[in-house]
Amino acid sequence: MAELWTNYIWPLVIILAQSVLLLVVLLIVTAYVLYADRKIWAAVQIRRGPNVVGPWGLLQSFADLFKFVVKEPIIPAGANKGVFLLAPLVTGVLALSAWAVIPVNAEWEIANLNVGVLYIFAISSLMVYGVIMAGWSSNSKYPFLASLRSAAQMVSYEVSIGFVIITVLLCAGSLNLSAIVEAQDGRWGMFNWFWLPLLPMFVVFLISALAETNRPPFDLVEAESELVAGYAVEYSATLFMLFFLGEYVAMLTMCAFATILFLGGWLPPFPVAPFTWIPGVIWFALKVFFMFFLFAMVKAIVPRYRYDQLMRLGWKVFLPLSLAMVAIVAGVLQYGAFLAK
Repeated sequence: MAELWTNYIWPLVIILAQSVLLLVVLLIVTAYVLYADRKIWAAVQIRRGPNVVGPWGLLQSFADLFKFVVKEPIIPAGANKGVFLLAPLVTGVLALSAWAVIPVNAEWEIANLNVGVLYIFAISSLMVYGVIMAGWSSNSKYPFLASLRSAAQMVSYEVSIGFVIITVLLCAGSLNLSAIVEAQDGRWGMFNWFWLPLLPMFVVFLISALAETNRPPFDLVEAESELVAGYAVEYSATLFMLFFLGEYVAMLTMCAFATILFLGGWLPPFPVAPFTWIPGVIWFALKVFFMFFLFAMVKAIVPRYRYDQLMRLGWKVFLPLSLAMVAIVAGVLQYGAFLAK
C-alpha cells in the first residue's frame, strides 16, 4: 500500500495540484491580456479604452465574464445540439491543454516531454476541429462558410510553421522544449538566441502565428463585413465566451512558443549581474508579454487582408521561403560539422 501511494497516488496528486495552479494563473493572465489588448488598441487610436469598472478599468474583463455567465445561451432549433455544445468545449480544452508542456523556468513544467514541440504542434492543429464543428452544427450557411475558411487558413499556415520549427530543431538538436532553451544559453546572452541566426524564420513564425490564431489582419474567419460574425454567429453567452477564451489562450501559447524557440525562454538577456538576479520565470513572462505587444500592435495598425492575399502569402511566399531556409540551415550545419572534422 505504501508503494502504491509513493509511486502512483502521490505523483498524481502533485500533477493535479500543478495543473489547477497553472489553469488559475493562466486564466487570470488571460483576463489581463484581454484588458491590455483593448488598452493598446485604444492608445493607438488616441482614446481611453476600459477605464470604469475597477481602478483604471482593471476589473473590466471580470465584468465581461459575469455578463457572459448570466446570459441565457440560445441554441438554434435546427442545430445539432450535441456537436453545437461540444465545439466550444473542444476549443477551450485544447487551448488550455497546450500549456502542460511549456517550461516557464528551469524544470518548471507539468510534463517534460521529449517531444514537447510535436505535442504543441499537434494541439494547435487539432483546434481547427472546434471551429469546423461549430460551423457545421449551427445549420447555417454563414458559420459553415467561415469554418471552411478557417480550416483552409489554419492548414495553409501550419505548413509554414512546421518548416520554421524544423529550422529551430536543426539548430537545437532536440524536440524537448527545455533542451531548446538550454541550447540558446551562452556567454553572449541574447545574441546566442535563435532570433538572430534565424531572423527570417522568426518573422515568418510571427506572421504565421497571427494567421493560425485568427488574429488581425488575418481575422477573415470572423470578418463582420463578409460573414456577419464568422463561425460563432449562432453562439451566445458562455458558449461564445469559450471560443473567445480559446482564441486568447491560443495566442498566449504562440507567444510562449515563440519565446522558447527564438527568445531564449527563461534565460536572461545577458548572463551577468544584475540580470541573473531576476528569476527566470520573470524573464519568461516579460518575453511573452513583449510578443503579445507585437500581436496587439499589428491588430491596431495593419488593415485586414483579402482572402486571396492571405492564401497567396501563405503558399507563394512563406512556404518557399521556409522550405529554402530549412535547406540552407541544414547545409550550413552540415558544412560546419564537416569543417570541424
